[in-house]
Amino acid sequence: MNPLIHSLHPYPFQKLADLLSSVEPNSELPVIKLTIGEPQHDAPSIVLETLKNALDGVSKYPLTKGENNLRETISGWACNRFNLPQLSADSQILPVTGTREALFAITQALVGEKKDPLVVSPNPFYQIYEGAGILAGAELHYLPCAADNQYKIDYQAVPDSIWQRCELLFVCSPNNPAGSVTTLDEYRFLLEKAKQYNFAIIADECYSEIYFEEKPLGLLDACIQLGNHNYSNCLIFQSLSKRSNLPGLRSGFVAGDASLLKPFLQYRTYHGCAMPLHHQLASITAWNDEAHVANNRDIYQRKFKQVLDILSPVMSVSKPEAGFYLWPKLPMNDEEFCTKLYHEESVLVLPGSYLGRDVDGHNPGQNHVRMALVAEESECVEAAQRIARFIKKHQNL
Repeated sequence: MNPLIHSLHPYPFQKLADLLSSVEPNSELPVIKLTIGEPQHDAPSIVLETLKNALDGVSKYPLTKGENNLRETISGWACNRFNLPQLSADSQILPVTGTREALFAITQALVGEKKDPLVVSPNPFYQIYEGAGILAGAELHYLPCAADNQYKIDYQAVPDSIWQRCELLFVCSPNNPAGSVTTLDEYRFLLEKAKQYNFAIIADECYSEIYFEEKPLGLLDACIQLGNHNYSNCLIFQSLSKRSNLPGLRSGFVAGDASLLKPFLQYRTYHGCAMPLHHQLASITAWNDEAHVANNRDIYQRKFKQVLDILSPVMSVSKPEAGFYLWPKLPMNDEEFCTKLYHEESVLVLPGSYLGRDVDGHNPGQNHVRMALVAEESECVEAAQRIARFIKKHQNL
């Protein structure tokens, strides 16, 4: 067995299950889950209709590179969304079976050339970043998204000795869990470092279409604005899971630097993770329609307003720039908060410390929880009312 497997940490939801294994929820209240970022809104009917009518695709092996019409559709969507003058469907786009597998796979493909390689990750983070780095044989370096810096990373505080060893930098924008968006000035700095020290910037942008005011800046958009017209050292990872409420379709794409995507395509050919043909056709329908995406944003906008009206008076919480998470700071330990809340109010939230790692004795996720506002509107409001009641009851703790 690969000995590196033993270095993997338990997944956050397994840790939560272990924490609550002997805890009973309030039997008088139905359980409301705000833990997993799995959209519960209806999938677009036009996509489901396409999927139903394309089931004869199961009789064919799909191409690892995907069908040309899917790649052309993705190119059109990305150019329109991110103001790109061009994005080659032939060399700068690869369809993937969800960003989760692709984020893991790109790490295996790109890490290993430098001596003592580093994978640099935000902290807290999506745990795939860490697991991918560990199994690629790299050391992880964590950059704190701390409350005292509005949950953003101070990239300029990172010493050049780290950038020199870096082979892959994960940027999550909009960020999971805090919802902050990477700015053009931050990308300017990162692009300069990537060019100087030859590392890849991997931008996880799966929450980019759930926003409230301004469209979040994308990495490829930043490249064009900053004169990097070939998207050198840069890849974006996009998904239909959050944008279109299609987490089970397992459909997304990677786009950017053609010199990185060429060997990644070869890796994927051996990996055997081509998107089924009927999923590709359904994806074309999804990427071509913005009406359901706008409706999706409206639903989240309503939920955030109602939930924050209830929670803001009783806890330290604010509306994110984008995404569907709340990341409140707590009046008590995050594990204690989750345990008591589940027992007394039958509401499940995720301890923030489970999404982060201790660095120099501090975990920036500690004393926070992540709340995914993915349930039905009425359930989110009910959960907020229960949480507010719980906090008022325990406000002296």
